[in-house]
Amino acid sequence: MEKIIITGVAGFLGYQLAETLLSEGCCILGIDNLSTGRMQNIDKLSVHPNFSFIKHDVCSENLFQLKEITDIDQIYHLASPASPKYYQKFPFETIEINTLGTKNMLELSKIHNAKMVFLSTSEVYGDPEIHPQIEDYRGNVNTWGPRACYDEGKRLGEVFCYLYHSLFGVQIKVARIFNTYSAGLRNDDGRVISNFVNQALKGEEITVYGDGSQSRSFCYVDDTIRAIRLMMKNDAANGEIINIGNPNEITVLNLAKLIKELTNSPSDIVFLPLPKDDPKQRRPNIDKAKKILDWEPKVSLDEGLRKTINVYQSSSPN
Repeated sequence: MEKIIITGVAGFLGYQLAETLLSEGCCILGIDNLSTGRMQNIDKLSVHPNFSFIKHDVCSENLFQLKEITDIDQIYHLASPASPKYYQKFPFETIEINTLGTKNMLELSKIHNAKMVFLSTSEVYGDPEIHPQIEDYRGNVNTWGPRACYDEGKRLGEVFCYLYHSLFGVQIKVARIFNTYSAGLRNDDGRVISNFVNQALKGEEITVYGDGSQSRSFCYVDDTIRAIRLMMKNDAANGEIINIGNPNEITVLNLAKLIKELTNSPSDIVFLPLPKDDPKQRRPNIDKAKKILDWEPKVSLDEGLRKTINVYQSSSPN
């Protein structure tokens, strides 16, 4: 039985990944400081006999003294605020988890000879000047703004991954995640799909920032989790950065109109000022994922939104 560490296990992707791996008989050690993760996710996972949880900050040096961390085979480092609402609320913590926290997890990977996947982000491309974005593109980023704590934290996290791979031979794979969604997102998360769906279902105004012409590409969570797991399994992904996302692009305004239609909502669409450094375009080139992982998304935006809306309608996630 493989023993796997998942950091950020109480968060959106961490919980979904843990559920999937536990269903296949893996032994999961989840670590989370619960700064933005949900304890109710831990409660759900705790019914599995092969799941154990440590409330801990992986930036801490005493991580290496935790008696539970033994005989580790794999590490998924997902810990980090991912929504602008939260990483702007916790900017220093966001920098630390993606730098010091990443270094600590790489050190554990080195000590235990464990494979590791680091979840980076499409935000490392900044406000891109090429479209779609390929992994070799170095980005158009701003170090002097409200998003920099996340963008630059992830970029430096990637540097740590490069150094541990090139200097110490650590089996590290870097997944650059583009927008991922499902009903598992907190309804107060602040990201665009959770915002729009909740506003539409409540009959509230659907708030579009700017004129809505900015574009995004949305990947359903099942496809993202499948890609992350393929990266862990595939040795050809060692030392590689791979875009993970859906290349089908939609404007934010058209997304609002689509969600309004799918929910049969009476909500009006209103426009608010565009936040500073909000990217105008996001679309991954996934040729590398197709070649190395034999992966591409299977769930269309329409299908994924219907699944998301159905769950939000039948429950009240916190």
